Amino acid sequence: MLANKKIPTLVKFRGKRFLKNVDILIWIVPFILVHLACFLIASTQRNLGITDWYQHAIMSYIGFLIIYFVAQFPLQGLRKFILPVYLFSILILLYVNFSGTSALGAQRWISFAGLNIQPSEFAKLNLILALASILDRKIFSSLSHLAKPLLVTFIPWLLVFLQPDLGTSLVFGAILLGMLYWAGMPFEWAFIILAAFVTGLLACLYEIGLIIWIPIIGFLAYKSLPNKKILTLSVLFFHTLIAKITPWFWDNVLKDYQKDRLIIFLDPSKDPLGGGYHMLQSKIGIGSGGLLGTGLLQGQLTKLKFIPEQHTDFIFSALGEESGFVGTLFVIFLYFILISRLITISFNARTDFESLVVIGIASMFIFQVMVNIFMTIGLGPVTGIPLPFMSYGRTALLVNFISLGFCLSVSRRGQSVRKNL
Repeated sequence: MLANKKIPTLVKFRGKRFLKNVDILIWIVPFILVHLACFLIASTQRNLGITDWYQHAIMSYIGFLIIYFVAQFPLQGLRKFILPVYLFSILILLYVNFSGTSALGAQRWISFAGLNIQPSEFAKLNLILALASILDRKIFSSLSHLAKPLLVTFIPWLLVFLQPDLGTSLVFGAILLGMLYWAGMPFEWAFIILAAFVTGLLACLYEIGLIIWIPIIGFLAYKSLPNKKILTLSVLFFHTLIAKITPWFWDNVLKDYQKDRLIIFLDPSKDPLGGGYHMLQSKIGIGSGGLLGTGLLQGQLTKLKFIPEQHTDFIFSALGEESGFVGTLFVIFLYFILISRLITISFNARTDFESLVVIGIASMFIFQVMVNIFMTIGLGPVTGIPLPFMSYGRTALLVNFISLGFCLSVSRRGQSVRKNL
């Protein structure tokens, strides 16, 4: 990685020096997104007397203050707190599973000072910091080196999945894979891990295909892994185990509504008033926007509440109806700019730890943006993943701003170091 630089001084950011180093893109992109989201949220709740758009705006302004203050402190100073914070996060997730606040059929929140806080959102950020600390300067020469990052990810993943919160649990997997690859894990290893999803699908849908698929994975493992015989057998055993467990997992662990979400996107018309309703109405809403849309606060399908809870996970459908194809492309372009900037910051980071933190945050944003948009246009299942900075959700919005504060801190340190070279 490009973060392997030994710089003896620790840069402090204060006053004018901080303002001179401001990475303007990290401020402008979320500023545009949250204000556009306020109009869309207000549109989805017209004539209902609800002011969620106002709360979204207030939380966003608090978020911008958080970016400023978080950006002034070097991430290296957080390393000594990572383990206790990670353990505290696990304890909070356990508390949520046993005594948390329930809503919409899930137990994901804790009530504090009149607010519902979703600890799984903070768990994503805690996981990024923990993995960055583990993977810092790690060299992958054996599959055993994956044990610790996999274990650190598995514990919060399981607790969040059991809430149940399938969407957030999937984000944990995306963060893990993105950070492992950035840390230097061979691409073949990543493919072998991702291939487990194909193995699971074949086990449920086309079991005879495993006769060809698993030997292919074994051959790839033999070609790419050290200690070829032992590790190849281990990979074959792992994929065989996945093939056996997945059908049981599907029948006994997943809730009925989760099964519907994972299947119905293939043909929403099979259940137009049930599991396919959200997806069908979302596609209709986006299609009705045409090229330029109906105008902000003018969408009729949005006004008539055809999509329940549209201001959260399906805010992109309101964007499509009211701003049209041009508006959706503009928002996607903004996300592209933001994520590209984060990747650049990761390349220029002063340390491997900081580089990994930023790439973990970038992985989180990439996955959430892609899955949410695919979900609303019918190319993916409904998973309950919010669109960063646009979907209404105070905890998720706060975590997004804290994440950008970390990235801005890394950017500031990198810029100051280059000026002093």
